[in-house]
Amino acid sequence: MKKSVLIIDDEEKISRLLQLELSHEGYAVEIAQTGKEGLEKALAHTWDIIILDVMLPELNGVEVLKQIRKVDNHTPVIMVTARNTTTDKVSGLDGGANDYITKPFEIEELLARMRASMRHQLESRATSAQEEDNPPYLQVDSLMLEPKTRSVMREGKRIELTPKEFDLLHYLMEHKNQVLQRDQLIQDVWGFDFVGDTNVVDVYIRYVRKKVDHGYKKKLIKTVRGVGYCIREEDH
Repeated sequence: MKKSVLIIDDEEKISRLLQLELSHEGYAVEIAQTGKEGLEKALAHTWDIIILDVMLPELNGVEVLKQIRKVDNHTPVIMVTARNTTTDKVSGLDGGANDYITKPFEIEELLARMRASMRHQLESRATSAQEEDNPPYLQVDSLMLEPKTRSVMREGKRIELTPKEFDLLHYLMEHKNQVLQRDQLIQDVWGFDFVGDTNVVDVYIRYVRKKVDHGYKKKLIKTVRGVGYCIREEDH
């Protein structure tokens, strides 16, 4: 059975070209040319992956993504942006995107990102299916994280995290006392199959550290110069 792809892009030439290329690769492709039409199609059917442009008429791509994620946390979404800035990328990822790609791009790169995003989603679902066999919470010192409820607390105080901040902290705590390289974090937390923009990792570590460590005497998230990051209860 063909994998289904929804392309939401108001540039007709680009969307038609993508439709031809993806159809040639064996995908079943549909197109929407406005944010409103794209949201309606996204919610009306089940898709294997969605390609979503940021700049759209009627409803921009970031808002479309937010509305999708209110009811669907599973379908992989690749954001398409014309601006290659860390802020734009973080904004899309924070809204629930699985990946991003900057215009102009080669079809081979898009295909690789699509495969990586869909594979990562399958792995995530397999991990979720095994949750009942795992401990109900993770703990590092006074920091506690409950995967099922996606809640985080430290010294009894609730810590509010965005979805991607939670995923990053979850991964750090699953591998506590291990030094994790930036490339490893990008691949396993964001699901990229290649060495991506490691600035994204640094930005999110800064966000998480501010929420988890700020105001506490004992700092849990450590920077290992020239290597990456880890979370541990005390310096070794």
